[in-house]
Amino acid sequence: MRTDLKPDEMGAGPFYKLLTSVVVPRPIAWVSTRSAAGVDNLAPHSFFTVSCVDPPMIQFTSVGKKDSLRNVSETREFVVCLAGEPLFEKINATATDFPAEISEFSSVGLTAEPSAVVAPPRVAESPVALECVLHAGIELGNSTVVIGRVVHAAVEESVFVTDERGNTLPDVRRLAPLARLGRNEWSRLGEVVEITRIPYRDWPGHFDGE
Repeated sequence: MRTDLKPDEMGAGPFYKLLTSVVVPRPIAWVSTRSAAGVDNLAPHSFFTVSCVDPPMIQFTSVGKKDSLRNVSETREFVVCLAGEPLFEKINATATDFPAEISEFSSVGLTAEPSAVVAPPRVAESPVALECVLHAGIELGNSTVVIGRVVHAAVEESVFVTDERGNTLPDVRRLAPLARLGRNEWSRLGEVVEITRIPYRDWPGHFDGE
């Protein structure tokens, strides 16, 4: 038996809590921005994904008009840093509603490292930084989807591994990414499982015609 729930009847707030409890786990964009006045901001956003492959684009969603969104609108640049398990408490601390004139970097004890291409700094303690320029901001109700074109990636050498096919890529176990769940719940990486895709030519019952 299922429980039927209607967004219009529940209201935005309760249904938002439902959505974030079932759309899980969600990767975290740890977004670094710089205001037009030169104040650095750092905040986690858990509505985050890849938008496009060529050119490479990523996106995060700002619910409401937060400092990250205001800064990106002013400067058209941002950096997404990987939110890894060793930085759990500091990532959570950067979600505090600090005033716009106060930088989360210094407030929570993180190192602001100069980026290679854009003005907003990277988190030196994070193993991955994706430097972006704004491609588009799409307003949807009370939220804004921020899409950025990745113009530079900086990856810590220690997270790379070479697989049996000779591909050298970051290893997810070394990255140890965190994810957001519902309420105040977070998730670690947990068990990693692998499965290969089955080409249609190898699908049971498939026969090539003459």
